[in-house]
Amino acid sequence: MLKPAVRVSRRIAEIGREAWDACATNPAYAGDPFLSFDFLHALEEAGCAVERTGWGPQHLAVEDEAGRIAAVMPLYLKSHSQGEYIFDHAWADAYERAGGRYYPKLLAAVPFTPVTGARLLARPDVEPQAAWAHLVGGALALCEQYGTSSFSVNFPTKAEWRWMGEQGLGRREGQQYHWENAGYAGFEDFLGALSSGRRKTIRRERRDAQAQVEIAALTGADITEEHWDAFFGFYMDTGARKWGRPYLTRRFFSLLGERLAERVLLIMARRGGRWVAGALNLIGDEALYGRHWGCVEDIAFLHFELCYYQAIDWAIAHGLPRVEAGAQGQHKIARGYLPKPVYSAHYIADPALRGPVEDFLRRERAGVEADIEWLAEEYSPFRKEA
Repeated sequence: MLKPAVRVSRRIAEIGREAWDACATNPAYAGDPFLSFDFLHALEEAGCAVERTGWGPQHLAVEDEAGRIAAVMPLYLKSHSQGEYIFDHAWADAYERAGGRYYPKLLAAVPFTPVTGARLLARPDVEPQAAWAHLVGGALALCEQYGTSSFSVNFPTKAEWRWMGEQGLGRREGQQYHWENAGYAGFEDFLGALSSGRRKTIRRERRDAQAQVEIAALTGADITEEHWDAFFGFYMDTGARKWGRPYLTRRFFSLLGERLAERVLLIMARRGGRWVAGALNLIGDEALYGRHWGCVEDIAFLHFELCYYQAIDWAIAHGLPRVEAGAQGQHKIARGYLPKPVYSAHYIADPALRGPVEDFLRRERAGVEADIEWLAEEYSPFRKEA
């Protein structure tokens, strides 16, 4: 049995690694590195997901009758909508134009990480939906206590998403692009499943990129501070050009290397003895997750090589079922990454905003589902018989 009270922690360290990971390492979550205490704690310790940056931790914990942590939720009090990859800026603008106050809001998510995974975490011996009810109920109570405009859950599993819809939360659907391993023996085997035109294009892109650089795929102890120094430079350059304020600090990457080295795959490119580009991936039990990329030299097709083709190569060699290449980018379809649905759930406190948002979500879901089907049919690079 679970205690009815839900505990709020302003730092994940207050819950502790052992108690958090007892819930986060549930085999049902398929070895998701982003849910681990070490990943989330590194974001806090490095000053990335803290009050000062608009990510005030409000992590929830539920205890069983013996006083042990039985379920947890990564929860944040947000003062903006940056770093979420589920875009609610239009809702915020409309609400504030009408005289409301959209911020702060409550968000259950892994900061800066558009990766589907469990958000309602329970020990394996705890009945899942009982834990979910306690966690969501606790978040809604906190929403009322703080007077926040909303409570959202970004990138939950489909099962969680459906259940939250049954509890009255609005359901939103979006799309990403994932590569799926059909039991390929190697990269050439994967190319054999593509149309002849796509095969030729990808071979040319790989040949041209590889002719210009040396490529190293690094993990574990092979990743040094020298590599992190170089990669952070790439990350800052890309972040400054794309959205103006990179979210992650240099210290975060060192902590990632210290605590999750075996879960990190860093693909680096060197030219003339100098590191010129890199792509950061995290390794899960069921997927390779592409997270960040950057470069300091403009080299034709190198982005495709480091982010997409090298990731496919590595996933095939290590028997991973899929590669998730992050948010957005229809150009990924031509490289074998097909559209897949991703989810979020939303509670809007004010009925005056809730009604229009729920109406929008109904119409948006239908459009997204039709778009996924159309893109996969019209633009898939795979041979029909494959």
